[in-house]
Amino acid sequence: MTEARLMEVVFLGDSQDIIRDFPDDVKEELGGDLWRLQKGERPLDSGSMAPALPSVFELRADDKDLWYRLFYYMRDGVIYVLHCFTKKTNKTSQSDIEIGRKRLNELKQQLTKQKK
Repeated sequence: MTEARLMEVVFLGDSQDIIRDFPDDVKEELGGDLWRLQKGERPLDSGSMAPALPSVFELRADDKDLWYRLFYYMRDGVIYVLHCFTKKTNKTSQSDIEIGRKRLNELKQQLTKQKK
């Protein structure tokens, strides 16, 4: 029996530093969903960020005070974590969307250069 190869996870910008400061239960929840993605499974709580960020998805967790979000983009067997943040309302702030957009654009440019 051969083991399936796990997808690599790459954290961009300050995403990894931010997620490290999340409460332990939230890190466990988001980490579990990242693990499922790595194995090619569906995360328990995920959603599309289209039309604001086409091809970007978010992992979601919450506690009594905050909603925790992780934006990710998948390409060529790699999960790129674009942005991690907290929010208190149903609406994602324009500044968080812009951070995700900027990192996605930079990543796509970098990947295009690597292929040349």
